[in-house]
Amino acid sequence: MKLGMIITQTDPETVFNGLRLALYSLEQGDEVHIFLSGKGVELGQIKDPKFDVQAQAQKVLEAGGQFFACGACLKIRDSEGSEVCPLSTLKDQYELVRGSDRLVTF
Repeated sequence: MKLGMIITQTDPETVFNGLRLALYSLEQGDEVHIFLSGKGVELGQIKDPKFDVQAQAQKVLEAGGQFFACGACLKIRDSEGSEVCPLSTLKDQYELVRGSDRLVTF
């Protein structure tokens, strides 16, 4: 299965649970693509003692998951992106949506 995820928020528990689903899906042999949009591009800045979003995102990367981040959303925040938030385009988001067997949002 090709799982597409769109993350648009920074609530630590919600983002952490989305990333848990991504990791589990990868462990089942699925392909996972995560698009960060709006506040979601701030994923790299989420700090919470109960929900280690950074460690979970790293596990997703190591398991073969791919992240994309809205370029316009990054520019509004004066950010150039990172490994977890690579500068991407609306075309990338379209391709993620179009190519996914299932799409979930967080």
